[in-house]
Amino acid sequence: MLKIFENTLKQVLKAHVRPNKPAVELDPMQKYHKVGEYEVGADDHTPGNEKYILTVYQNDKGILYQALSPQKTDRLAATYIRRFDERLGRFRAFQNRKNGMRYRVLEYLDQFMKQVKEQIRSGNNSINIGVLTDTHYKDTDSVDFYGHNGLIHVREFSYLENFGLLHLKAHLGDWIDGSDPGLISESELIKLRNSFKSARTPFAMIKGNHDENDKFDEHHDLKASFPEDEFEKIMWPTMYNQAALRYVSRYHGVAYFDKDDLRVIFLNTSDVPYIIDENGKKKYDTKLTLAIREDQVEELIEILEGSSGKRIIIMSHGNPINRKGGNAMKYNGRSLHELLVAFNQNQKGRMHSHNVPPEFTLSNDFDFTNVENAKVIAYFCGHRHVEDQFRINGIQYIFFNCSALMGPNHVLTTKYNKNWNRQIDDITEFAGYVVNVDLVKGKIQIFGYGAASSKRVYDI
Repeated sequence: MLKIFENTLKQVLKAHVRPNKPAVELDPMQKYHKVGEYEVGADDHTPGNEKYILTVYQNDKGILYQALSPQKTDRLAATYIRRFDERLGRFRAFQNRKNGMRYRVLEYLDQFMKQVKEQIRSGNNSINIGVLTDTHYKDTDSVDFYGHNGLIHVREFSYLENFGLLHLKAHLGDWIDGSDPGLISESELIKLRNSFKSARTPFAMIKGNHDENDKFDEHHDLKASFPEDEFEKIMWPTMYNQAALRYVSRYHGVAYFDKDDLRVIFLNTSDVPYIIDENGKKKYDTKLTLAIREDQVEELIEILEGSSGKRIIIMSHGNPINRKGGNAMKYNGRSLHELLVAFNQNQKGRMHSHNVPPEFTLSNDFDFTNVENAKVIAYFCGHRHVEDQFRINGIQYIFFNCSALMGPNHVLTTKYNKNWNRQIDDITEFAGYVVNVDLVKGKIQIFGYGAASSKRVYDI
């Protein structure tokens, strides 16, 4: 594990972009390559600086492993284990055998959450939301791009619940990369769902444009690898089966959460009809067709019409408009933004669509004239694999960086992530956020860990 985990959060996140530095500052236990048992402790940066027995062994394929067992135990099984990776020329990070989490990452998150707690106000109308997006879990042992690390990122993000600060957590979509065969991607969604769901913190499972597995279909020119509503059937029953989340129906991914005077509404920007041609192929590639349709908009209108006294944040995977105010979705992004503006202005009217296929036509009536003391203040989204922001018509649009590892040498890696020079087992491997919305102070504070800005602040 890199030495960077030993630093304080303040030291780690001084700059918005870390300078390029070699990922070779190894932890002290990297030196143990000879098969045998060793007593290790605080000088070796063991978990909690406690005394452990380090066992070095080889499997039948000659791969070298290290295992950590507490000295004060009669159990034979190790608590932490890791293997030597020839591609990196070093051991990977130790992982807990039960939960798959890396203890050096958890130590880093301990410091991160301590810093967050010191900078937020507790009490009424101060709400904390954990945000993760674009994990792109994929069935490959990658050390520089999408892979198994996506599931690890979700597990370690859920560790933030242990601090008692979060009132809500949300995954903004692209759970999977969608490039594996259908049955494998389905099993990936189940693992992600089980790692993200919670009995202590309300949660939102938002659909992304990769979550229909269309990337696999595109690469292999095959019939649809997911049956209709596969993501919805795996993820949404768990999401909707929460007393803290309210909804109009369970069909479209629309739900909302209230805490004091804040209302958070979740939308589905991958609202695309499942239409199969005579060859078994989809008419619409969900990966390329961000959209919102009439039935979902009708539910949003119903929720907004009952939102008197609320300050509202919208969350979805994709942004509806760009910084110039233009449509950022294939269908109805600009219309969605205009509906939110109409809400803020207490207007009454009817939505219309122009030059869109029949499946995406909008004809919704809305009446916000009786809504009092309410406003959409912000819109949170992922999808773009960057951090960004812009404010249009009084609505603050905020983008969150992808958690998925984007190595600097890949063609899909955004310039933002190339500047981070993201490396496996480094803090740059992952990215996540805690958002504090303080309605009393009129501020939105965004605290980031990993490949994320340490702090961003916006006025409400």
